[in-house]
Amino acid sequence: MKRREFIAAAAALLVSTRRLRAQSRRHRIGFLAVGDGGQTLNQAELALFDGLRNHGWIDGRNLTIDYRFSLPPDRLQASIADLIALSPDVLIVAAPQATKALRSATATIPIVFVAVADPVGLGLVQSLARPGGNVTGLATYVPGNFVAKRIEILREVVPDASRIAILTNPDNPMHRLLLADEVPSTARNLGMALPIVQATTAEELDSAFASAAAQRADAIIVFGDTLTVVEAPRIIALAAKYRLPAVHFSRQFANGGLIVYGPDIADMFRRAGGYVDKILKGAKPSDLPVEQPSKFDFVINMKTAKALGLAVPTSLLLRADEVIE
Repeated sequence: MKRREFIAAAAALLVSTRRLRAQSRRHRIGFLAVGDGGQTLNQAELALFDGLRNHGWIDGRNLTIDYRFSLPPDRLQASIADLIALSPDVLIVAAPQATKALRSATATIPIVFVAVADPVGLGLVQSLARPGGNVTGLATYVPGNFVAKRIEILREVVPDASRIAILTNPDNPMHRLLLADEVPSTARNLGMALPIVQATTAEELDSAFASAAAQRADAIIVFGDTLTVVEAPRIIALAAKYRLPAVHFSRQFANGGLIVYGPDIADMFRRAGGYVDKILKGAKPSDLPVEQPSKFDFVINMKTAKALGLAVPTSLLLRADEVIE
């Protein structure tokens, strides 16, 4: 073999060997999940594994997934520090508070968020089409009709409703955006009262529902939040206690909650696997557009409706994805 051919063959072998090593090495993902670590991942979050598997990534084989949890709030920074110290190839995070905190902690590790309502309004990305920086993912919010749509659904079940309370978490930056703009404008446009009740801890949920009842609310909208997801059983029980027809954000509330209307969070986690796949193969988050919901959950629990003495119109039942009898 001529010297030039030998050098070319050796170079080709070196490149091939490097590619095999890159493909065979186990990548590391850091997952900042919802909850307090005293529980496993919720059903929606587990869909991430399906999404990764669809692209050939399997935890324990060619992937290592490290988990930390975003609650309680005073442990959030420690969870973030733990994940960053592991030098992951990609970080996955759910919910706006945790995403903002993670983005503040690193400008270099790629971040894929799930279930962040308005990433542009929150300053996480420059635009949906061109995120910029190291953050991209899946947004849950289409600006302009978030509150009005839920009021429309509630009024079909409770036609005379004139006061609909809204349960928010003042620590949630997305809730603050909605309270500053969309909630007051919706109240003006519809000519109705939308009293705000707030909770930042599980214990405060009790007083929030008591406040809604004291203000003679006819129904309640429960905004999506880490706290409300974790405390779904408590919120369902409080809505029943105070006989408040409620519309909830995610499927965790379908078992006992009157109405669920919101994006299919499990589908979003499944789609997040595609973002991880592209990043692990060399794509930059700044070049991956933020996607919005493609599937929505609309569930009506007739057991709860009957317990509250509500007649759900047939037209609404026909529009629902699922009716729990």
